[in-house]
Amino acid sequence: MSDWLAVVLLGIIEGITEFIPVSSTGHLLIAEHWLPRQSDLFNIVIQSGAVIAVLPLFGDRLRQLAAVGRDAGARSFALKILAAFFITGVGGLVLDKLGFKLPDKPLPVAVALIIGGVCFVSIERWLKGRTAASEITWTVAAAVGLAQLVAAVFPGTSRSGATILIALALGLSRVAATEFSFLVGIPTMLAAGGLKIFKALHHPPPGAAPEDWGLLLLAAAVSAVVSFIAVKWLLRFVQTHTFTGFGWYRIGLGAILLALFLG
Repeated sequence: MSDWLAVVLLGIIEGITEFIPVSSTGHLLIAEHWLPRQSDLFNIVIQSGAVIAVLPLFGDRLRQLAAVGRDAGARSFALKILAAFFITGVGGLVLDKLGFKLPDKPLPVAVALIIGGVCFVSIERWLKGRTAASEITWTVAAAVGLAQLVAAVFPGTSRSGATILIALALGLSRVAATEFSFLVGIPTMLAAGGLKIFKALHHPPPGAAPEDWGLLLLAAAVSAVVSFIAVKWLLRFVQTHTFTGFGWYRIGLGAILLALFLG
């Protein structure tokens, strides 16, 4: 398979799965067992491409946040996003200093997919008939920041999946949980991408192969286009549907991976 076709396929996978709660990192790790293995920089940068693409979908919310100097509600919402980002950022820097690397084995990905799937199905059953809130509390903001760290440590967990799950468990509505998860993900993924690019340019690891920036940008562009379509669909979907289907998908995919790699 040609390199350009491989990175296009990876860009499509990233674009579909970055914000949908099924784990983009998990899917990329799985795909790279059959497609050419890419660098951590590649995976982070195409995630950044997917994140940038969704900014136009939150135009109203971003304009509201721009009025933090005049609107107390906007100021409170912005501070909660910053709080979640700060918790994730500090934890991420600690992990980076400790030399943490994502495991590249299918088993932990499969286990995380199944556990997350069971959690989605269970929480949706628990939420049935309950009244959900739409206001983001400081507790939700802190929990979302910690959930992003959990997703960073365990591939297959899904950043959006972990943050949406914890927000739902704390009583937030599906629409509000999804929006807050996405908005917190924007600075989180862009900061991670910027840090990786800086390190790749100024402190490349010894013996590392040079990055093909043309292929990386192609993959990022593909993931951006696909992500825009996927997020636009998901924002409409959660208005009238639960996350139960995503839970069963995760369980099924995890079970197939266990059967393939343990068998």
